[in-house]
Amino acid sequence: MKLNCNGRRLDLSRPVVMGILNVTPDSFSDGGRFTARDRALRHALAMAEEGAAIIDVGGESTRPGARPVGVQEELDRVIPIIEALHRECPLPISVDTSKAQVMTAAVAAGAGLINDVRALRGEGALEAAAAAGVPVCLMHMQGEPRTMQQAPRYDDVVAEVKAFFQARMAACAQAGIDPDRLILDPGFGFGKTLAHNLALLRHLEAFLDLGRPLLVGISRKSMLGQLTGREVDGRLAAGLAAAVLAVERGARILRVHDVAATVDAITITTNVLEESQNG
Repeated sequence: MKLNCNGRRLDLSRPVVMGILNVTPDSFSDGGRFTARDRALRHALAMAEEGAAIIDVGGESTRPGARPVGVQEELDRVIPIIEALHRECPLPISVDTSKAQVMTAAVAAGAGLINDVRALRGEGALEAAAAAGVPVCLMHMQGEPRTMQQAPRYDDVVAEVKAFFQARMAACAQAGIDPDRLILDPGFGFGKTLAHNLALLRHLEAFLDLGRPLLVGISRKSMLGQLTGREVDGRLAAGLAAAVLAVERGARILRVHDVAATVDAITITTNVLEESQNG
């Protein structure tokens, strides 16, 4: 439960919060807010103060309909931020990317975890992740970001996502990536209807027997808006409820925009769960 993130430790003996730092102009919630290096750095340091255990830096939006970003453009967005964070923030840094070149450059700049929505299925990604030697988060996604929400279908979403993880874990092992370096993310909102998302959250514990920590990212997502009728900036309470449910079902990393509130929510949840186990 302790991961070596390029020399920095991520302790997952209790659930932790991953703070989202999107350095993009078009992310669904905070696009354009942190494209300036100094502002991005201040926000990351603020999330660290609020209790984040790791900062996730992303330079390409993966919201439905988002346009692809070229390798150089993504490098120009994320590498200066990662370099600055590595100097000024003691936390592990995650890079949210699917491109092999960005993975390699980000780890060289100080990133200690690769967070890939395509689960290392991109060209050269398996080889880059194996060479980088840092932990990797494998996320499930049906389709591609631009089209993934156009009528996604499953016979059994939980079973199919689990089978996907088993196949990707086998591919990672064949590429020389130690299973102990892997984290699994069911990919809420990535090629899934509201019913699919609710089924995954309800049965999240079904993935625990894969033996790897689970990451859950539901913060501000459209599934919360569908249930509550609230716009993106009004989904905090719903996101906290989802975070609590995820922790109760075994999640170890909560990827969120609202760090302080989520840290408080999972602190209460974790202490109650530990008390009930001890009692």
